[in-house]
Amino acid sequence: MSYKDLKFPENSVFLVTGGAGFIGSNLCEAILSMGYKVRCLDNLSTGKQANVDLFIDNPNYTFIKGDIKDLETCMNACDGADYVLNQAAWGSVPRSIEMPLYYEEVNIKGTLNMLEAARQKGVKKFVYASSSSVYGDHPVLPKKEGQEGNLLSPYALTKRVDEEYAKLYKKLYGLDTYGLRYFNVFGRRQDPNGAYAAVIPKFIKMLLNDEVPTINGDGKQSRDFTYIENVIDANLKACAAPESSAGDVYNVAYGGREYLIDIYYTLTKALGKDIEPNFGPDRAGDIKHSNADVSKAKEKINYEPLFSFADGIKLAIEWYKENL
Repeated sequence: MSYKDLKFPENSVFLVTGGAGFIGSNLCEAILSMGYKVRCLDNLSTGKQANVDLFIDNPNYTFIKGDIKDLETCMNACDGADYVLNQAAWGSVPRSIEMPLYYEEVNIKGTLNMLEAARQKGVKKFVYASSSSVYGDHPVLPKKEGQEGNLLSPYALTKRVDEEYAKLYKKLYGLDTYGLRYFNVFGRRQDPNGAYAAVIPKFIKMLLNDEVPTINGDGKQSRDFTYIENVIDANLKACAAPESSAGDVYNVAYGGREYLIDIYYTLTKALGKDIEPNFGPDRAGDIKHSNADVSKAKEKINYEPLFSFADGIKLAIEWYKENL
């Protein structure tokens, strides 16, 4: 069953933090298409106004410009909300190594503010973005919840702390929390620009412009690249999940494994480009291989990853061709 078949109470209100970002704006769009009310909270530090201007004329849509680092803002945003989808965070492992104090402020303090606001305002479900980076240096594949290694970056640490706070909020206060460990999400509206841009949109843009991309490392690192529709499915299925599944974390991926060099040549072939890449040093804090076991999410929150990498990359390439 797809998330599109889910039924929530009439006039349900979904608060999407970081709603002007890549994942957040896709969540806003999906929920609005289902006929429910959406509040988007974003300070536009990494999100883009253009991502949510698409919904500005929808009577079910409200935009709140505000920062999760401010508790009062979080309280006001949660007032009357039924479901919180907390996507607001600063991403990027390398950037977190350069800015650990800021990551603490946004990703830990901000998430704690949202948990507390949701608790005080009686939110039904609190679904939040975690990350596959919490697995750290644990060597076993596929990655399975409960088998975590040593953390390798401040970003990973912030996400792990968020998970522990969310578990406590379930245990101490009865707030139904669901942590989603995203694995390398890609798809429409993912930003190709900047030093910390994700690899797929960055490669696509450079190849379309006949530029030579640089692959960090030897290209033989592997990732469980996950199309955006799968992430939407996980978030909305978590909102409909039983209380018995709350207070826990779930891998969100397709369950596949793609090598970076293979992805590069998939893109050059699809875009009709004959450009060989440069190779640079490995990125600090990166792991070599990542691949998810998604059986727990399937069992506990009815997650259905319907889009494989091959399906998703075709759709992503078409979107970038039309929008870059």
